[in-house]
Amino acid sequence: MMRTPPAVLVLEHELLKYRRGFRGTIVSSFLNPVLYLAAMGIGLGGYVASSKAGAAGSAGLLGGVSYLAFLAPGLLASTAMQVAAGESTFPIMGGILWDRAFLGMLATPIRVVDILGGKLLYITLRLTLATCVFFGVMTAFGAGGGPLVILAIPAAILTGLAFVTPIIAYSASQKDPSGFNGLFRFGVIPLFLFSGTFFPVSQLPGLLQPVAFATPLWHGVDLCRTLALGTATPAGVLVHVAYLVGFASVGLLLASVALRRRLRP
Repeated sequence: MMRTPPAVLVLEHELLKYRRGFRGTIVSSFLNPVLYLAAMGIGLGGYVASSKAGAAGSAGLLGGVSYLAFLAPGLLASTAMQVAAGESTFPIMGGILWDRAFLGMLATPIRVVDILGGKLLYITLRLTLATCVFFGVMTAFGAGGGPLVILAIPAAILTGLAFVTPIIAYSASQKDPSGFNGLFRFGVIPLFLFSGTFFPVSQLPGLLQPVAFATPLWHGVDLCRTLALGTATPAGVLVHVAYLVGFASVGLLLASVALRRRLRP
């Protein structure tokens, strides 16, 4: 009889917990993209397009596409980052400090590497659900007509994973949740605003542009956007994917070390 891998058992535990509150996350996963795309893509985008000067300027800056088509893939990647941050902060600290589920798991044959693997499997499923819902809403709004647009889903999932692993490492090193305020205030929110989601990074001051280009969210946003708009090139996709995979891999190493130290008997 084949033995169930321990990481799968951790995944099963996470899914059982998720079953109690999944309805709320599905509603928010559907409602958030509707509100963002309606308010920013259609509302603000329509206002920009209504002005001749604005329309001419946006056409040049956005590569000749509508603001809705420009915005939607960026929001797809940004949503993946936000889901990743949410699942990699308080739930990790909860397993260590509050419900001590991780410590209970370690009293069984489950190891730290299995806990990390199971959490990553679960978060990957959450990212898949959130990005698929957002992609469906985005398609319903008529954004993203490129032949490779469906590949924006795995691109967004990869973007989320590039944030998951380093944030898990950060969460495992914290003694209390106060450090999460700084993470969201000085990390997640600025990235959301200044990594090319709402406007081209070329519009930032010259000194800030290299900083934006070095962030994983910009790589995720540009990857999703070029795939959705049909402007992706093999070299560009390779650079973005390599950067995100490298970022996630380094984060995985750091997360493994941080969890081992924190959960050491």
